[in-house]
Amino acid sequence: MSYHRQTRGNRALPSVSTLLLSILFFISKPSNAQSSSPVFACDVITNPSLAGYGFCNTGLKAEARVTDLVGRLTLVEKIGFLVSKSTGVSRLGIPDYNWWSEALHGVSDVGGGSSFTGLVPGATSFPQVKLTAASFNASLFQAIGKVVSTEARAMYNVGAAGLTFWSPNVNIFRDPRWGRGQETPGEDPTLVSKYAVAYVKGLQGTDGGDPNRLKVAACCKHYTAYDVDNWKDVSRYTFNSVVNQQDMDDTFQPPFRSCVVDGNVARVMCSYNQVNGKPTCADPDLLSGVIRGQWKLNGYIVSDCDSVEVIYANQHYTKTPEEAVAKSMLAGLDLNCDHFTGQHAMDAVDAGLVNESDVDTAISNNFATLMRLGFFDGDPKKQPYGNLGPQDVCTAENQELAREAARQGIVLLKNSDGSLPFLPYAIKTVAVIGPNANVTDTMIGNYHGVPCKYTTPLQGLVETVSVTYQKGCPDVACTEADIDSAASLAVLADAVVLVMGTDLSIEREDHDRLDLLLPGKQQQLVTEVANAANGPVVLVIMSGGGLDVTFAKNNPKITSIMWVGFPGQAGGLAIADVIFGRYNPSGRLPMTWYPQSYVENLPMSNMNMRPDNSTGYPGRSYRFYTGETVYSFGDGISYTQFHHWLIRAPGFVSLGLDPSHPCRSSKCLSVDATGTYCGKTVEVQLEVINAGTREGSHTVFLFMTPPAVHRSPVKHLVTFEKLLLGRTEMAGGGGWGGEAASREDGNGGGEV
Repeated sequence: MSYHRQTRGNRALPSVSTLLLSILFFISKPSNAQSSSPVFACDVITNPSLAGYGFCNTGLKAEARVTDLVGRLTLVEKIGFLVSKSTGVSRLGIPDYNWWSEALHGVSDVGGGSSFTGLVPGATSFPQVKLTAASFNASLFQAIGKVVSTEARAMYNVGAAGLTFWSPNVNIFRDPRWGRGQETPGEDPTLVSKYAVAYVKGLQGTDGGDPNRLKVAACCKHYTAYDVDNWKDVSRYTFNSVVNQQDMDDTFQPPFRSCVVDGNVARVMCSYNQVNGKPTCADPDLLSGVIRGQWKLNGYIVSDCDSVEVIYANQHYTKTPEEAVAKSMLAGLDLNCDHFTGQHAMDAVDAGLVNESDVDTAISNNFATLMRLGFFDGDPKKQPYGNLGPQDVCTAENQELAREAARQGIVLLKNSDGSLPFLPYAIKTVAVIGPNANVTDTMIGNYHGVPCKYTTPLQGLVETVSVTYQKGCPDVACTEADIDSAASLAVLADAVVLVMGTDLSIEREDHDRLDLLLPGKQQQLVTEVANAANGPVVLVIMSGGGLDVTFAKNNPKITSIMWVGFPGQAGGLAIADVIFGRYNPSGRLPMTWYPQSYVENLPMSNMNMRPDNSTGYPGRSYRFYTGETVYSFGDGISYTQFHHWLIRAPGFVSLGLDPSHPCRSSKCLSVDATGTYCGKTVEVQLEVINAGTREGSHTVFLFMTPPAVHRSPVKHLVTFEKLLLGRTEMAGGGGWGGEAASREDGNGGGEV
């Protein structure tokens, strides 16, 4: 979901001496008084008369309970359950409920459904999604989701959180300038789909595995073809995303389909934009037709915040507010984030634009989700997860997982002459320079909560080696740079670590980038410090999206380049772990890094994925773009060497066609291999060996190259697997589907 009012400045730590140890601390912020009791309905202990209501009878099926509840409500009361801050019904023992909580990479206080005060001053803040996705480790995705849901339930039990979390963001990272790209798993539909399913299962999955029960309710957003926020004169509130059906089917829709069909997600959020002239939140084909019809959503559909109002006030798609409410409800929208539907639904009914039965349908979907969460089952402390509490938030294990997630995601992009890892006996002093060297909030990106604690890159490095520190730039905008002071530190140190990049002032919601360059004078600072240095120079890039760092890639004085995304609360520890070799880097880029020239004549508003040779349009992502890159999708270096051999793969795959298939009677260039006739498993076997002297993790990618017809991708990721191999250890694999060609790659991700 979106929150265009969100603002929060960076909280910089005090300056530190060269001997300062890592400071780990709780951050708390003022808030309203916090209840110590969860919000729930059917409190039959306090009010025994509620036991007579069918909707409070846990022995009945959920559908019967929902029908009973809806039948007891007046129309006014029903309308109160169409908006995110639902108005309770005291006569039926139903409290107010705020549907809007966030859990993009940890429990967040955005939306007001969850908050941090008193009993729970913070929650584990994992790396921003893009960096976690760079691990290419589906089990990690799910493990993070499980921890987040446990902390959410623990907070709920003391009145500090809701049960409905509007995460994850599964939009495709189509354009490198998109300010919200940091929230998404990347540019590839397979990766985004696998992330979506794993994270949703981690959030929603119950210990008993019952698909009709939910630990917390997840939400896949923003449906669909949404990836422009505020670029030049293009605003997400009025943007019409013109998308051809081919791009919809093989790029923008697959992650949402996976969320619903494979992840059994409890809700989908429609986006602000229009798609081919229709607002997504008022398009019956997209909502009722696809999500609920084709994909069989077991849950409800919610609007992005103010989206229904945007249909009327910004897009002028309807002449009246009542028409906007009616069109969205009739299209299949169940819940409006914010208040607009609640204000105008009664007038829409009175005008005959919608019927009370339409309201009943919407709130029934909403109530059914709360039923699966146990909201109508009485005291949560007597239900599963009722024993969770503040002691289960920010545990040592959870915080270690945050550190591990950052380590697994960090991508080493350059390492000349094996300059990394640093050996403490050889590198005794390090000059740490850069505007992101000692930041806190920057590390956690957007849609964050209050972390358990922070360890900045500076603090992480100080724990291992003697450090001198100079910001070089007052902030990432770097309109002024103290190059002389920074260079003087570099001259005296055994090695230099430059921590540069962006923050939420450069890329964030409602703010897209205009270029791909390091902001301000950062490039000049990096270059001159590197020229002055006498030892190895490591460039650490903290950012949500890619940057054109060609200058550093080609500069022999810059011996190593490392992308650390927005690495979460333990980012500084993870960076130090990689730099000093306590962890062998294994991250791979989940997106293409383009040169600045790529975007100079390419409008963000052009949604086409495929190139157009007649106009010079270059296409987007590794699947279609064949031009120059700074770094490619899947790039990443290890401290060891991996080799792979293809053992067995079919040279020819035969598919049986249905007797009525048109290709039986006419010549066809190709056949859609996702049809019902394609049920064959294609086995691909390979061996992978760690030929180096260090234990390490290695991602093996299985790509397929479709026939060169119908503007097919250059190649397409079918699946991936991450392996942990000890020194000289070998692993074999098989059972993957798709056509394959082999390539041996010593350091980067294995491509098969």
